[in-house]
Amino acid sequence: MTKQKAVTYADAGVDISAGNRAVELIRQSVQDTFRPGVLAGIGGFGGLFALDTGKYREPVLVSGTDGVGTKLRIAFLTGKHDTIGIDVVAMCVNDILTLGAEPLFFLDYLATGKLEPEQVAEIVNGVAAGCRLAGCALIGGETAEMPGFYAPGEYDIAGFAVGVVERDKIIDGKKIIPGDLLIGLAASGLHSNGFSLARRVLLEKDERRVDRVHPALGCTIGEELLRPTRIYVSLVLPLLEKFAIKGIAHITGGGLLENVPRILPPGTAVQIDTGAWQIPPVFRIIAEEGPVEKEEMFRVFNMGIGMVLVVAKEQAAAVLSEINGAGGEGRMIGQVTSGNGEVRLI
Repeated sequence: MTKQKAVTYADAGVDISAGNRAVELIRQSVQDTFRPGVLAGIGGFGGLFALDTGKYREPVLVSGTDGVGTKLRIAFLTGKHDTIGIDVVAMCVNDILTLGAEPLFFLDYLATGKLEPEQVAEIVNGVAAGCRLAGCALIGGETAEMPGFYAPGEYDIAGFAVGVVERDKIIDGKKIIPGDLLIGLAASGLHSNGFSLARRVLLEKDERRVDRVHPALGCTIGEELLRPTRIYVSLVLPLLEKFAIKGIAHITGGGLLENVPRILPPGTAVQIDTGAWQIPPVFRIIAEEGPVEKEEMFRVFNMGIGMVLVVAKEQAAAVLSEINGAGGEGRMIGQVTSGNGEVRLI
């Protein structure tokens, strides 16, 4: 009787050696993100971070989690995976920044059908690059190899950020009143939202178009769509030390129409002047080729404004000057009015 060959984990589609190689490829990149407070390197069962309790009077931890949605499809089509990690960091740290929190540390979760160490390294090196931009440490993560769950070369990624803010400095929008002004911070592109609609308009008929240069963009559609989400931490945190920022909205899924109302107190609304900034060409292309109505565009996409700050009228000019002097791109885009949380586009 012939002895049956023993089945291994690798036969089932999971290669532990490839996982170990991936860890070695990302080790230095991850360690380069470490900041004071990190107590252990990668490879343990948990990440350790010591909060400097002497620095804060009443520290409040702020957490956020997010992914990058169907923007991943553009990475699959182009074979470019080095910026997706920046996106996942940006989506999380920009969210907790709206509460006034300084990002401290980050964790990621990466799942794929077959673990390719070089691809994993490309993705996680992007995560590390995003963490360096945000000033937070990448202290842990999980890479899951799940045979049969993902098509070859495809994966999903999610991130988790933790930050800290003094209790009496939490930004909650409660002090916003009619007459306050809105300052918009420029986006780098679509960021990581609205890609189901963008793909439907731009790529549904021919996905090969992703590699073609669009004359109005000056680059390929794939390059435009893969522009990494802007991280606003280094620009906004210094503003919080100098000015009384009343509210911050991260313009993600839902656009300006849905995200700005999330920070408004009862009895207020906003009026936004859509002519106050230059709407990037990619949004005009989507609107025209769809076609997509203006209100739908502003409900789905950021339209070139990735974050909105609400400030008192008396401080607005100084805040704007500080932003632009620090290399940011800020515009006065509207004002707070009386109302019931609506956004009026003018």
